[in-house]
Amino acid sequence: MSQIISLKHINKLAIPALISGVSEPILSLTDAAIIGNMSLNATESLAAVGVVSTFLSMLIWVLGQTRSAISSIVSQYLGAGNVEAVKNLPAQAIFIITSLSLIIIACTYPFASQIFKLYNASGAILDYSIDYYQIRVWGFPFTLFTIAVFGTFRGLQNTYYPMLIAISGALANIIFDFILVYGIADIIPAMHIKGAAYASVIAQILMASLSAFYILKKTDIPLLIRFPFNPEIKRFALMILNLFIRTIALNVALYYATSFATSYGPTYIAAYTIAINLWFLGAFLIDGYASAGNILSGKLLGAKDYKTLIKLSNKLIKYGIVVGLIMASIGALFYYPIGRIFSNDSEVLTAFYDVFWIVLLMQPLCALAFIFDGVFKGLGKMKYLRNLLLFSTLLVFIPIIFYTDSIGLKLHGVFIAFTLWIIARGIPLIIKFRKTYNSLAQNS
Repeated sequence: MSQIISLKHINKLAIPALISGVSEPILSLTDAAIIGNMSLNATESLAAVGVVSTFLSMLIWVLGQTRSAISSIVSQYLGAGNVEAVKNLPAQAIFIITSLSLIIIACTYPFASQIFKLYNASGAILDYSIDYYQIRVWGFPFTLFTIAVFGTFRGLQNTYYPMLIAISGALANIIFDFILVYGIADIIPAMHIKGAAYASVIAQILMASLSAFYILKKTDIPLLIRFPFNPEIKRFALMILNLFIRTIALNVALYYATSFATSYGPTYIAAYTIAINLWFLGAFLIDGYASAGNILSGKLLGAKDYKTLIKLSNKLIKYGIVVGLIMASIGALFYYPIGRIFSNDSEVLTAFYDVFWIVLLMQPLCALAFIFDGVFKGLGKMKYLRNLLLFSTLLVFIPIIFYTDSIGLKLHGVFIAFTLWIIARGIPLIIKFRKTYNSLAQNS
């Protein structure tokens, strides 16, 4: 199986996954860029997008772990030559996860005000947050459906169709953002922040529709749910539970970061919104190689080819660091133009430029953490990922962000905490992987 870890084969999986992976951050970045340049309350609206995007990211990351769980199980069965045994699993997983999303909408929609007050939103920022969320949340089930289908394709070693779907969704979002936010004279009135929310929902519905089309047209995986549940549904549920706890820990970090940034005032939360969404974009770009690690490690584990698995990890480290350095270099080269894409407020831009360099320096570190995160998901080691993120959030991120806040570092402190958090997540994964699979490779 050594041919499957060639640069050509890894890029065949990683590059389409990289493109499809940026669909969600592009939705938020597009909203941020267009809203940040509105003539009506742009700073407050941009701040509201930052608050809501953080909360929605939490929901999507919690339930969107379906993708990793499905991909892990399907790829392992593919490696073992028995994918037929899990053909009915994706439809069952989609049914479970979309049902949960409807429950979440019912529980959060009426309490949007109380939720965003927890993020220290108030006044116009709170009002805009409620308006934006109560529209955009209706795209949530469609996003989860799309994510589950993407996981199925990845398990089958195919990232091409998810890429096509993601490109279509991103383009639709950009087009409808311009139309609905700014309006068309005498045809469509300007809807401002509500228009951005509607644009995102339309894009999410389009992506879900294309996902259903491609999975039915290009594979023999059914979307009609059939019972009884697949025997692997128990392992799937346990993976989701571990990833759920892990993602809660991740979003505790995001909650504190957003909460502290909001408490510093509209200028800081607007600058934080730009910086954190660019960081999300970088994370999802790196996720292309993390996805390749997820896809290939699951298949190699299913085939019990541990020697190739070690070689794969070595190559992914090199490729990930290179990608991280390239992204950091591009960010440095266009340091000031990037900020002006998202805001024309001089105070917001000054606050953003003060911390953007930290986001750029994080990129190679993020590459290592995210790639091995993907590898461990492919191996099904969700319990270890859970424990590690609990450790890095509760014992590293939270103490550091409280300390940096106490000494007045503001946004600098927020992103210093993120940097040390990433280091605490990445290094133990590399050590654990080598300790476990080097010995298995030697004995195989």
